[in-house]
Amino acid sequence: MSLVFDAVLLAGGRASRVQGADKTGFTSGDATLLDRAVEASAGARTLVVVGLREGRVPPAGALLTREEPAWSGPVAALAAGLDVVEVAAPWTLVLACDVPRAPEAGQALRAGGGDGGRRDGLLAIVAAGRRQPLLGLYRPGALETRLAALRADGPLAGLSLRRLLDGLDLLEVPVPDELCADVDTADDADRLGVVRRESDATG
Repeated sequence: MSLVFDAVLLAGGRASRVQGADKTGFTSGDATLLDRAVEASAGARTLVVVGLREGRVPPAGALLTREEPAWSGPVAALAAGLDVVEVAAPWTLVLACDVPRAPEAGQALRAGGGDGGRRDGLLAIVAAGRRQPLLGLYRPGALETRLAALRADGPLAGLSLRRLLDGLDLLEVPVPDELCADVDTADDADRLGVVRRESDATG
């Protein structure tokens, strides 16, 4: 489907299961995982990268920000990303920077989601029925409404994406497991053919 969208790429996190390494610099084929996420965001009206580590070369044209305090979780990171978009597009692509096949996964999500209709968003779901909230397209207004409600209850730090998305009308789009597979551990990297070295290359 052809949607007008912004993209918020989540590049931060402690990565404790890979000894704190910067996963955005891991390579899949001839590209870094950050490259793959940027490729999946092709056509975005505004591209935001949240939590890119110091020393990493940012994607051309991207807006950079980070959650405060650092390491305060995906909800806080997503909120920080939305905050820097001056004029929001009708949709926001939310994507983690640890998915080697992100471009294909993004295509499958868009192909299976139609025009989104009146839904608050659409997100990938794998064969086991698990939602993939960091592979989704959301109405920014719906996200902002939920973020405001959560802020009324306290800080966003440490909150789960499940809590953020609770109550939203979301279309679950089946996407093949192999396209959604992400790198959480060194074993994941080995299984997916991802080289665990860091590079400053970007897409």
